[in-house]
Amino acid sequence: MDAAALIDTYCLAWSTPSPEARAAHLARTWAPGATYTDPTAQLVGAAELLAHIARVMEARPGLCVRRTSAVDLHHGAARFAWQAVGADGCALVEGLDVVFLTAGGDRIERIVGFFDPLRARGD
Repeated sequence: MDAAALIDTYCLAWSTPSPEARAAHLARTWAPGATYTDPTAQLVGAAELLAHIARVMEARPGLCVRRTSAVDLHHGAARFAWQAVGADGCALVEGLDVVFLTAGGDRIERIVGFFDPLRARGD
């Protein structure tokens, strides 16, 4: 699986209502012991991430996360922009994730996520 397909499958884990299907998507992308960090969470392993996704989806039924940019990749690191959309199709939040891949490039070993688009410099 190339980096874009890997990231799209990871996004499916955030967009799939079925806990079993969510876990299957994550199993295809997540390395053992991988970490997830965003402004609201710092998690280790698939079980913690799946529990976090479940809480988010419980608060926002019908949530869908989609990649909104190309995947920029070099030296085992990638970045991409994303948007979370509610069941009504309205944008809820957007952000940027930085992804670190395993040595073979076939799994995610770390994600650091940021909410909201980058702001222009103020100086």
